[in-house]
Amino acid sequence: MKAIVCVKQVPDTSGKVAVNPDGTLNRASMPVITNPDDRSAVEAALRLKDQYGCKVVLVTMGPAAAESMLRELLAMGADEAYLVSDRAFGGSDTFATSQIVAAAVHHIGLEPGDIVLCGRQAIDGDTAQVGPQIAEKLNLPQVTYAADIQVHGSTVTVRRMLEDGYMTIRVDTPCLITCVKELNTPRYMSVPGIMGCWDKPLTVLTHEELKDEPLIEPDTIGLKGSPTNIAKSFTPPQKGEGVMLEGAGRETVEDLVSRLTAKHIL
Repeated sequence: MKAIVCVKQVPDTSGKVAVNPDGTLNRASMPVITNPDDRSAVEAALRLKDQYGCKVVLVTMGPAAAESMLRELLAMGADEAYLVSDRAFGGSDTFATSQIVAAAVHHIGLEPGDIVLCGRQAIDGDTAQVGPQIAEKLNLPQVTYAADIQVHGSTVTVRRMLEDGYMTIRVDTPCLITCVKELNTPRYMSVPGIMGCWDKPLTVLTHEELKDEPLIEPDTIGLKGSPTNIAKSFTPPQKGEGVMLEGAGRETVEDLVSRLTAKHIL
């Protein structure tokens, strides 16, 4: 059994988001982090490793600098990592990205009992599309928004988090599961993990290594294979400062009605 975890390095949007004059994100000026939901997926895989002794394999698509993120996750306890990186993959939207990552997972190999784990969504795009698209392209059963994962032999029972409750689903392996941050609290890197992370295998997969995979075609990857593209990103205008009206008498109500009327809300 192995757990393959798809992760992404994203801009840290908790601080100031920099936007170029043309409306695109200025990623170079922003610090980068591991996508939070993906960290929960890594922790879920590590807990499976603790319980069942499975192998934890990381996969990410990105520039060479993403190696630092993979080394940090290896220091948390993952066993092996793959960095999918090539200029031919540049400009990929969610459709093309899932095509490439699915090809990488196929290249690594899936066997009965294996689980592919992804974060629910990335904080830079918030589409929640890549995980399900990977499952579709690999013809895997999928369960999204996992808030609890229990393995029972060749099946997995997942508790899905919905807006108004939970849904419990049992699925056969190999399968793909997307994880929400409420699933767990990711562990920290350990000192032995940091010391040993550089000895763990990290393989770079370029277009040359993946070109023979059935999912890799020139018209399905990169900018050419992306049916969508981002025309502009911008920061929404801030709302005006709110006004608190104190009191519960008639004068307060009349004041409220007067303010709402002045703004043409009433």
